Amino acid sequence: MSDNDVAAKRKTKTKPKLERPRLYKVILVNDDYTPREFVVMVLKAVFRMSEEAGYRVMMTAHKLGTSVVVVCARDIAETKAKEATDLGKEAGFPLMFTTEPEE
Repeated sequence: MSDNDVAAKRKTKTKPKLERPRLYKVILVNDDYTPREFVVMVLKAVFRMSEEAGYRVMMTAHKLGTSVVVVCARDIAETKAKEATDLGKEAGFPLMFTTEPEE
């Protein structure tokens, strides 16, 4: 073999390991003033829930104090929580949605 011969070398491609984005929970906080029908209407309008699913989430919050509405990416969770809380404020109710990281 001469020096002009090139040995075939394997090139390995490394893919960077990407972490999945952290998910956030949107939480409905119960209050004693917002009508149940209004809460269900907000859940249907903002979170695209069915009547039955909205009623279940609302009743869970009513009985336990809070209820997880949806788990999604942080920016979506914060946007939906703000939109739903703002709908309550516009109607004069203390309806509140919060976000927190999922464990």
